[in-house]
Amino acid sequence: MLLTSTRAIPHAHVDVFSDYDVVLVVRDIHPFFEDRTWLQDFGSVLVSYWDPIHPAPEYGIEQAGNVIQYADGLKIDFTLWPVALMQRIAADPLLPADLDVGYAILVDKDHVTGGMQAPTYSVYIPTRPTNEMYQTAVEDFFSDVPYVAKCLWRDELLPAKWCLDYDMKHIYLRRLLEWRMEHDHHWSMPAGALGKGLKRHLPPDIWAQLEGTYAGAGIGENWAALFATIALFRRVAIEVADQLGYSYPHHLDQGVTAYVQNMKRLEHESVPE
Repeated sequence: MLLTSTRAIPHAHVDVFSDYDVVLVVRDIHPFFEDRTWLQDFGSVLVSYWDPIHPAPEYGIEQAGNVIQYADGLKIDFTLWPVALMQRIAADPLLPADLDVGYAILVDKDHVTGGMQAPTYSVYIPTRPTNEMYQTAVEDFFSDVPYVAKCLWRDELLPAKWCLDYDMKHIYLRRLLEWRMEHDHHWSMPAGALGKGLKRHLPPDIWAQLEGTYAGAGIGENWAALFATIALFRRVAIEVADQLGYSYPHHLDQGVTAYVQNMKRLEHESVPE
């Protein structure tokens, strides 16, 4: 039995709702997958999610996992590995990311973890982007802007929200925010999943500006959120460019921003499909 992730990382931020990520190494994972009554040994199951049995990408050996929320507040994410998979990982000179982030051996009666590498805790620390990576990130962000504007103009809230709040913010803006954070922490801070920890590690005024990019269901307020998102992205991307010695593509920003501002002003009848 291994403990992994947050609770196995030294000095990680842990609170009462932090879950336990546990790897169970067994001779055969199928009985544990098919008969799930063993989960009740830890408490009353409130709700559960199960992955199908599938081969581990690097090793081609079957594994499975689940997410178990218990009624008393306990949450455990179990991963089921056969002994053969654990032995392969223990013999490998490089740990898989889910263990390199941090692990602790809780029980090893058969000594199957012997010789396993120690975690480096560095797997999720972003590396400095090259200029090509930086320029691509900026262009990818701005490639989504006309689509959001078109959806807002058509009063299509769901696709507009998906692209604005997921693609533009979670994929592109969050990457720039993480790069901005890493510069302040000498490129040594692991990036939390889905932006966890950004509020603690970014300047308060940047975080406040990020909060201002979120809106409700009104089309007008989402137009405002779109332009607020562009403004924040521009600010952070310019700061990152200055820190790394790159050039921010002002011409791209100005052209796309002017284009969507014009879209917002257009009469509905004059715009082709």
